[in-house]
Amino acid sequence: MDVLVYLVPLALGLGGLGLAAFLWSLKTGQYDDLDGAAWRAIMDDEKIPESARLQTDQDAVSTVLTKPIDPGRKL
Repeated sequence: MDVLVYLVPLALGLGGLGLAAFLWSLKTGQYDDLDGAAWRAIMDDEKIPESARLQTDQDAVSTVLTKPIDPGRKL
C-alpha cells in the first residue's frame, strides 16, 4: 500500500503531461490537414520523361498521362 503514495501522483503527472502535449498539438495546428498527408503519401511526384510524353504523330487513343490529376478534382 505504501507504493500507492508514489504511483498515484506519478500516474496523475503522466496523464497531465499527455493532456498538455495533446492541447499543445491542437493549438499549433497539427490536426488541420488530415487528408493532405494521405494524398501526399500516394501521389507520384516524379517527372514524366520526355520520351514517355504524347508525341504529335501518335493517335489520340493511346494517350500518356502528362500531368498528375489533382486529388480534389472530379473526373
